[in-house]
Amino acid sequence: MGGEEVSSFLNYLVNKENVSASTQNQALSAIIFLYKQILDIDVGEIPEFQYARKPKRLPVVLTQDEVKEVFKYLNEPHKTMVGLMYGAGLRLNECLKLRMLDIDLGRREIMIRRGKGNKDRRTLLPEFTVPGLELVFGKVEKYHQIDQKDGITHVDMPDALAKKYPNAGKQLKWQFVFASGNTSKDPKTGNIGRHHMHTKSVSRAISNAVRKANIMKHVTAHVFRHSFATHLLENGYDIRTVQELMGHANVNTTMIYTHVLNKGGHGVKSPLDNL
Repeated sequence: MGGEEVSSFLNYLVNKENVSASTQNQALSAIIFLYKQILDIDVGEIPEFQYARKPKRLPVVLTQDEVKEVFKYLNEPHKTMVGLMYGAGLRLNECLKLRMLDIDLGRREIMIRRGKGNKDRRTLLPEFTVPGLELVFGKVEKYHQIDQKDGITHVDMPDALAKKYPNAGKQLKWQFVFASGNTSKDPKTGNIGRHHMHTKSVSRAISNAVRKANIMKHVTAHVFRHSFATHLLENGYDIRTVQELMGHANVNTTMIYTHVLNKGGHGVKSPLDNL
């Protein structure tokens, strides 16, 4: 079987199985991998096939009252982490990958390095998060002292920075802000070091808090970033400012939040309410 059969199979997935665009892409990638890496066969040119349509979905956004309710049921350090996602528009991975040198308490500023699209950006540091960050800084400093005494001097570094800064693990500034309570082995190098907390830990804390707050919306960590952008626009900040803080390459990406600014139905008042 070659390209013709692959094309027919991809059409079948869309027309008969009604799969999503991501599932169809995954099937195509899997087939190409099978032919190239396992069977060592050239699949040839794949004729045009019908692409599954990716649905346009509006982001889930919490009200400010709902955000307050969630915070009531969050403990540190998760409370501070969610505070950075809602208060500064950070993605979950951006929050987890923060290092000590990325946070400037004096200037109330956060430096996001190698965000989505491998771009750097600066964003605000919410006053709300300062007490929690000070607690976290103290904990990271203690971890670092213990690790140094135990001879643990490894810290995961992106790209080629490990070669550029071979002694980074000995310096406090390169340690993760939200460091794990346990050391672990780096799968790439085999070195023992202290990585950042796992995403599941944060997601679990958010799910528990949302359940206790009795919120019916499907709330993930990313919802707090959506809420950050929407509430800034509601408070009168211009869309270019929000685009810069969110790190969007195109303002059209930011424009999606204008669709959820007003109440249901684009802010139109129902005639029923005029009776």
